[in-house]
Amino acid sequence: MRRILWFRRDLRVDDNPLLCQEGDVLPIFIFDPAILEPLSKNDRRVTFIFNALVHLKSALRARALDLAIFYGKPADVFGWLLKNSSYHDVCASGDYDAYALERDCEISHLIEFTYVHDTYIFKPDEVLKKDKTSYQVFTPFYNCAKTRFNSEHTYEYLPVHQRLIDFDYIHIHRLDGNKYTILPISIESIHFQMQKLSVHQMMSPYEKLHSFASKLANYTHDRDYMALDATSSLSVDLRFGTISIRAVLRWIDKQKIKGIDTEPFFRQLIFRDFYAMLLYHFPHLATQNFRYHFEGIPNDDYFKAFCTARTGVPIVDAGVRELLETGEMHNRVRMICASFFTKNLLLPWQWGEAFFAQHLMDYDAASNVLSWQWSAGTGVDPQPYFRIFNPYTQSKKFDKSEVYRKLHLPCDYTPIPIVNHKESSQKALKYFKNTL
Repeated sequence: MRRILWFRRDLRVDDNPLLCQEGDVLPIFIFDPAILEPLSKNDRRVTFIFNALVHLKSALRARALDLAIFYGKPADVFGWLLKNSSYHDVCASGDYDAYALERDCEISHLIEFTYVHDTYIFKPDEVLKKDKTSYQVFTPFYNCAKTRFNSEHTYEYLPVHQRLIDFDYIHIHRLDGNKYTILPISIESIHFQMQKLSVHQMMSPYEKLHSFASKLANYTHDRDYMALDATSSLSVDLRFGTISIRAVLRWIDKQKIKGIDTEPFFRQLIFRDFYAMLLYHFPHLATQNFRYHFEGIPNDDYFKAFCTARTGVPIVDAGVRELLETGEMHNRVRMICASFFTKNLLLPWQWGEAFFAQHLMDYDAASNVLSWQWSAGTGVDPQPYFRIFNPYTQSKKFDKSEVYRKLHLPCDYTPIPIVNHKESSQKALKYFKNTL
């Protein structure tokens, strides 16, 4: 059996079901221009991915395997591979956003496609209501998920013996239609520039878990305080699969045995599954409202002020500056910024979602889209337009000493708000009531 192992959101060798597929194997990774071309050439995520690929190649070589790297449309890559040799199937982990599903469907017409479950705790159809429809409210989904959760969801995949197919593993293979060229393995070959990453972004996921162990007991309280280093920082690792979700769940089990309350953190991981499930079952959520038809009021001046951290609202501007400078933003700050964007500025949530998608290191389509719809009050959450965060009271509660704001705002920062919170909130409520 000659197999192509297509690494995507699983850039690791540990606990990887791809390495449990017996036979002669060609491990590959594809830099997809459809994903890369819209990005700026200094996008930090590409540096993170490239570093992960270098590490993955090294780890595979230690197992007498390797990784062939391609640049091109996946259909062009597979067309070229199948033209030059024969393969029985391609194995890849499930990826469930609209583009991924369309891409994989196209490839399945070229070669037998074998999905392995890896990216999330549950399969898309595993946690459903009794009538086999999807949940639309988190708490019932969570309660059902807990009853379905079992030892199979923490199973550790151990590698089997695989024979490496002879191939050129020392170049990037570029496919542009029928044009084929080889390039050195460097980030410059795909037209990006190596970026400086933060300490957290350079840490291995296992180092992060080790550090998080001492914080887990106070996680429920501390995770909302934006100046505290109180979270796992694993979102980017789960996004690109440098650690498996099952490894994190096994780590949780070990902490639970020690008597630590792990439920709040486990709940957040289930939330990640919930959003992925929603986008899978309702793909139109990527761009369209679920519940209400308010689309926002376009205002280029407001949008520019938000994206350049010049709204005059300190916590919002601090959050945007953190995002622009590091590719990160504390989750509580994300909620504050999104609420301000959609309620106080009345801007279309799709604009904010696209801005976050452009800069977040841990960008995940499902989590980002559904979080923005939650803030806008247009998504699956039953509480509609009247949820409006007060950025000043939120800041006073979760950054009382102004440590976070001082960390990210320049010394000469002068807050002149582009809108008054009370007035803009009242305007938003009136507008929503009249519109909806």
